[in-house]
Amino acid sequence: MRVLITGASGFAGGWLARACAGAGDEVIGVSRSGVQPAPDVTALAVDLEDAEAVRRLLAEVTPDVVYHLASLTHVGRSWEDPARTLQANAGGAINLLEALRLEVPGARVVWISSCEVYGAQADLPVREDARLEPANPYAVSKAAGEMLAGVYAQAHGLQIVRARPFNHAGPGQLPIFIVSSLAQQAARARLEHLSRLRIVTGNPDTRRDFTDVRDVVRAYRLLAAPEVPLGVYNVSSGTSISAAEHVANIAELIAPIEVEHVVDPSRVRANEVMDHRGSFARLHAATGWEPRIPLRQTMADTIAWWESELAELAPDGPRR
Repeated sequence: MRVLITGASGFAGGWLARACAGAGDEVIGVSRSGVQPAPDVTALAVDLEDAEAVRRLLAEVTPDVVYHLASLTHVGRSWEDPARTLQANAGGAINLLEALRLEVPGARVVWISSCEVYGAQADLPVREDARLEPANPYAVSKAAGEMLAGVYAQAHGLQIVRARPFNHAGPGQLPIFIVSSLAQQAARARLEHLSRLRIVTGNPDTRRDFTDVRDVVRAYRLLAAPEVPLGVYNVSSGTSISAAEHVANIAELIAPIEVEHVVDPSRVRANEVMDHRGSFARLHAATGWEPRIPLRQTMADTIAWWESELAELAPDGPRR
């Protein structure tokens, strides 16, 4: 099977590219940079904001399955440059949809949206039929792209299944996200043989639903199967964890290093959603998927990954 992955140089995109290649798929990974996520993946540099380039790409590759992951993904940064976030995410979406319509209308498309489109919900865990209430510019951009995908599927018969992943984490994630940031700090404390680690966060009480990235990409691959009904599917764990609990987990994993948790009010985001978790019942019913990797294992694996990365970057080489 020939699969095209947009955003293949990103965190989840890279894990997905490796999973597809490992399963025997012919994988074409697309990103702005053209970075190759794995040796057996064909990497191409394509900007989704270039409509003609996207159409040429689809015409040349003629994929059986398209996984659309490419986007600017950081909520905090979307507040810093909302126009850029909307332009990149919604603009790229319309270009891809037009190319799909014109060049490969029969391809199966797994369209990656975001749990952020739900905003604050009174009924938790949130289900796919909940009203969309995006609460930040990133969420608005993802809601716009997803709604466009729904319109194109209905108007042109495109085979689009929409996934709404909740927070995911694991080895290889940038430290601008909480789990990876905490794991990086923990790894550095271990490598430097510290006796005490001071961790600074924003609001310690906000709660989010986290799933290991390896479980997330397994869900995406299941959704690509032609027998799975088209529609919208949450990819989530069904539970939520606070920033304070993340820090407590770190403290347990790196003991006997003592961890001090400090809250910085300047890091508290505007219009914060205090609790967010999703139901994966629809996904389970359609595919049998459920999360397998516990968050504690995700955190431990991410600490180990950061230890390896930081050791390689040390001025005197790997530390043993």
